[in-house]
Amino acid sequence: MAHVVILGAGTGGMPCAYEMKAELGKNHEVTVINENEYFQFVPSNPWVAVGWRDRETITFPIEKYLGKKKINFIAARVDRIDTASNKLELADGKGTVDYDYLVIATGPRLAFEEVEGSGPDGHTQSICNIDHAEKAWERYQQILEKPGPIVIGAMPFASCFGPAYEFAFIVDADLRKRKIRNKYPIKFVTSEPYIGHLGLGGVGDSKSMLESELRNHHIDWITNARTTRVEEGKLFVEELDEAGEVKKGHEIDFDMAMMLPAFKGVHAVAEVPDLCNPRGFVMVDEFHRNPTYKNIYSAGVCIAIPPVEATPVPTGTPKTGYMIESMVTSIVHNIASEINGNQPDQGATWNAICLADMGDTGAAFVAIPQIPPRNVAWMKKGKWVHLAKIAFEKYFIRKMKKGTSEPLYEKYILKLLGIEKLN
Repeated sequence: MAHVVILGAGTGGMPCAYEMKAELGKNHEVTVINENEYFQFVPSNPWVAVGWRDRETITFPIEKYLGKKKINFIAARVDRIDTASNKLELADGKGTVDYDYLVIATGPRLAFEEVEGSGPDGHTQSICNIDHAEKAWERYQQILEKPGPIVIGAMPFASCFGPAYEFAFIVDADLRKRKIRNKYPIKFVTSEPYIGHLGLGGVGDSKSMLESELRNHHIDWITNARTTRVEEGKLFVEELDEAGEVKKGHEIDFDMAMMLPAFKGVHAVAEVPDLCNPRGFVMVDEFHRNPTYKNIYSAGVCIAIPPVEATPVPTGTPKTGYMIESMVTSIVHNIASEINGNQPDQGATWNAICLADMGDTGAAFVAIPQIPPRNVAWMKKGKWVHLAKIAFEKYFIRKMKKGTSEPLYEKYILKLLGIEKLN
């Protein structure tokens, strides 16, 4: 009997657990280890930060639902990965867990320390997890009482820019609904080389579309922005030119700032010799297996993907939801293949589907594959995207509670669109 341990229970870890158990059956054991006892639907955090959602709506207890599928669950932080003994050491004296195969799906570590004064314990807000989104909502309520300038954007080494754009437009929409938008100057400050870059070199008409939307919503912007430090009520930014030289310095006043931080690998993973790149992201081959440790696989934001191009301010490559699901399906197939005495042979397609909410409308993009050159690249805007994002939230949470990784109708619809998980 093989024991597969999945480290992390997010949008990669949970589907991986369900798919793995369905594929391996009762003769093999699947265990999920996650620091928190609850699953959180991270794409809804921008709504939490303006009071449109709450914790109860977008979280649920993990053990209850994994248990229904005979999947083990341990709520603990992993302090050390002992690759020589194939063992995980848990924090707070909770013991050790042996594994035959390890799937790392931890998501990122939020590296607020790379910009002095940033983060919820400093002077900026975050929407990267539910705790941070709730703190942002607390701050947002304060500025509703006392209007002032708002800054939203992303710092150097951020690798998922969509939520920053979403939050900017959602805040704009919420303030308009309250009929007080005129009291709040909003500035978008991003490490991207241009608006709509998204860490992907743009997708379809993303540059002109998002520039137009920001302009129409009276949101100013600064690109190639290297945030250097934050003080109370003030963001210090160096605007770089195409050669990476300082073009202009900015001291930006704010009453509320939400800046996505740099991403790095979590400590226990980053500390394993030869497992990760210098920023702590897991190195994987085309089968999502680590080249050094053949029984370790990885999926999601925590894997190492080179930037699509060099940019004046460092930007990471985002890993979107469906792209992550394709990684998971590849891993499940390959581990099952190894258990059956064969070699891994399936790679993920890395096709990207993204629904970005704008409060009362939205923008959708499809990139096939996500990393250029692409066979398909388009971006479209409309109220239907806003409605689709709401529907997808409810659908995905329900899917994770039911333990169904990919219902038949989902697979059929995506196939009609030419979107496949495996190469």
